[in-house]
Amino acid sequence: MKGWQVETRGDIPVFKDLTVPSPGPGQVQIQIEACGLNFADLLMVKGTYQDTPEAPFTPGLEVCGKVIAQGDGVSAPAIGQRVAVFGGQGGLAEIGCFPADRCVAVPDSMPSTVAAGFIVAYGTSHVALAHKARLQPGERLLVLGAAGGVGLTAVELGANMGAEVIAVARGPEKLQIAKDHGATHLIDAGAPDLREQVKALGGADVVYDAVGGDAFDAAFRATNPGGRIIVIGFASGTVPQIKANHLMVKNIDVMGVYWGGYLKFDPKVVTDSLAALFAMYGAGGLRPHVSHVLALDKADEALELLRSRRSTGKVVVAP
Repeated sequence: MKGWQVETRGDIPVFKDLTVPSPGPGQVQIQIEACGLNFADLLMVKGTYQDTPEAPFTPGLEVCGKVIAQGDGVSAPAIGQRVAVFGGQGGLAEIGCFPADRCVAVPDSMPSTVAAGFIVAYGTSHVALAHKARLQPGERLLVLGAAGGVGLTAVELGANMGAEVIAVARGPEKLQIAKDHGATHLIDAGAPDLREQVKALGGADVVYDAVGGDAFDAAFRATNPGGRIIVIGFASGTVPQIKANHLMVKNIDVMGVYWGGYLKFDPKVVTDSLAALFAMYGAGGLRPHVSHVLALDKADEALELLRSRRSTGKVVVAP
């Protein structure tokens, strides 16, 4: 089969012929129809992601496809069933083997290119906003990186939860996409006065930050007393340094959310969240945005779309 492989930690992935993997105990073998890319894939390729596998490995955290074989001890999902799964690696190939207990049945109404990028982005934002921050109707939600893979889902879910959403993204095209998904206020990320603009709107009760760097600093200073800041990631490349005395004086909570970590220490949070999200999709309450779908042999170009921030919503590779 064809697939991408990082042969040495930190090296650029190579497109090559790979041995078809056989499912081990507790695994299913999946004919991959689509692989959703995430910023974490870029970190994994560099070798800086917290869960980077030992090389050689195939990148691609989440996929959608049909089950074609079962490993020992597996009775579900059934062969022939279409599922989505967060496997942590192995997605940028024609076939992969993934934990059976992580597979989620995909509704017939959901295309594979949508399902492949649904779990991590929507799951991260739903757990962050509903489980961790307990976002309430009428609160003001500030979303940094609001047109990105996770940021756009935070805009949409926040609006669905009754929040007044302030979207921060770069350029009118990305801001329009955020508006189309429920943002009430739009701020260009290139503006030098982010803090002042947010304060003029009444400040933020909850901040959703997948960017870090200077944007985090400005958002922190625009957070209302008693507010909550959700740390999702650091697309800017800079991890913020937080002054604890400022947290104390403003009674602000800063909380980290690593969605994949819940699979290890509290998987029920993830399963309950995904059940709620697929129900929302089935009821027509969610409109996932996929800006690019590329062929498997173009996965390097797909990753570059993320790296250069030229994408909006999700980028998907379809073998």
